[in-house]
Amino acid sequence: MGATENKHLMQDIFSELSKGNGQPFVESLADNFCWTITGTTQWSKTYKGKQAVQTELLGPLFSQFADQYTNTAHRFIAEDDYVVVECRGHVTTKTGIPYNNTYCWVCRIAEGKLQELTEYMDTQLVTAALHR
Repeated sequence: MGATENKHLMQDIFSELSKGNGQPFVESLADNFCWTITGTTQWSKTYKGKQAVQTELLGPLFSQFADQYTNTAHRFIAEDDYVVVECRGHVTTKTGIPYNNTYCWVCRIAEGKLQELTEYMDTQLVTAALHR
């Protein structure tokens, strides 16, 4: 797949994420997918493997949300195997704190699957709104 196809894949994923449907995102993850969260928060590290992402990152994260999480993309930039997505998540935690973070995701896609994701975000908001 080229840059255009990779960009379309991410646009399709975010079309669903904006409605609260994360299933296409999860289905797009390669088995050896790696997700790196930058910064120095308790969440910051590289999660290696689709299973680890689901059990060590997404499970604990989503267990803190009181309502449906959505993520809306505002910009897609594609080159070769990479798609950069500027996006904004919206949700409220079970403690009543709005967790509306702004993200920049740098994604590497190969063979129609997400291989790597590096996430840049408001780490102060993570520290204030989420616990580990």
